Formats: sequence, C-alpha cells, structure tokens
Amino acid sequence: MAALLAISASPAQNKDQDVFIPISKYLQAGDHVKLSAWFADNMELDLLGSVNNCSRNQARLIMKDFFDTYTPRQFTILHKGNNAPARYAIGTLVDAGGEKFRLIIHVKSINGKSYIQQLRIERE
Repeated sequence: MAALLAISASPAQNKDQDVFIPISKYLQAGDHVKLSAWFADNMELDLLGSVNNCSRNQARLIMKDFFDTYTPRQFTILHKGNNAPARYAIGTLVDAGGEKFRLIIHVKSINGKSYIQQLRIERE
C-alpha cells in the first residue's frame, strides 16, 4: 500500500493510470504542495479570470493562497477527455462556505510522465 501511495504522489509514469485520481484527491484536500508535484515546469494558471503563465513554484504559491481563501470541502470530476498525449478533466470544487468553482485541468504526457499544463478555476 505504501508503494502505491508513493507512485501516486508524483506525476504518473504508467500511461494506464488515471492521473486525475491523485490530482482530484489533492484538490479536495487543498494540498497545494502535493498538487504542485503534478505541475509542468511552466504552466498556465487561470484563476478567477486572472491568467498567469508561471513556474511550478509560482503556481504552487498561487494555489496555496486560493486554498487558504476557499477551503475545499469536495471535488468531483464531471467529465474527462483524452486526445493523446493530452487529457483533460472538468470538475466542480465546493468550498467550506458552499461556494462552487468549475475547474478545467489540461494534462499532457511528456517522456512518459503526465503534467498539468493548464489549470482554469472559475466561479459557477
């Protein structure tokens, strides 16, 4: 079991693994550190209409601020799509205050590993 957790804590190396399982878990937990392990070195982060092309570390700090402001209570994937080497998921995040956000997550596989290339968070 510990080996499985270690594998899912970092970008997926197995093409058959659903990368959105650990990503969803970290979004629901508000764990910006473990979530940022899935971020590409440079990614696009669209947070409530403010678009940033940022490094992994910058995105991690932005997500920390978001989770500090909107403490996640639940995250649910509503739809997934696959067009290799890219995949995407659309989900809903509900914070502790009941506010809902739509998340669109674009993941790309690079050299056998999957990374979040784009994350968009908008109010529902």
